[in-house]
Amino acid sequence: MVNRVGIHEKGSLNVNDVIESIKGRADFGRAGAIGLFIGVVRGETFEDGVQVEKLVLEAYEEKADEVLGGICDDLSCRSGIIDVQIHHFVGEFSVGDDLVYVAVAGSHREHVFSVLREAVERYKCEAPIFKKEIVVGEQGRSECWVSEKRFC
Repeated sequence: MVNRVGIHEKGSLNVNDVIESIKGRADFGRAGAIGLFIGVVRGETFEDGVQVEKLVLEAYEEKADEVLGGICDDLSCRSGIIDVQIHHFVGEFSVGDDLVYVAVAGSHREHVFSVLREAVERYKCEAPIFKKEIVVGEQGRSECWVSEKRFC
């Protein structure tokens, strides 16, 4: 059985596991929609001509699990929402690899979409998850820690 939130090692969970954990809930019969966000490694940075070679993600796991759990608990109390799950991976990732699964089950699609978006925005701003980009550009290969907080 999949916990509804957490930091996971790359490859330890897949999107089907998440969907099956939602569908396995005793109250899933109330659901009319499941919304899913899959964050993947983008092949370029926000700077022109800079290509991402790989990412390394780390987390303060105990605190991240607590923060992700709080977000899910808070959003699960919304009208029409049955379940909210956030699963973020840590490790070394190539372009195209899955980084995060955010899933929301609700009674109607109009409930699901807004909560899904809020869950994504909140985990990016609140969870202590750290990303290092290894990039190749005109200046050669370089590494730097980046922050999603610039968009919060």
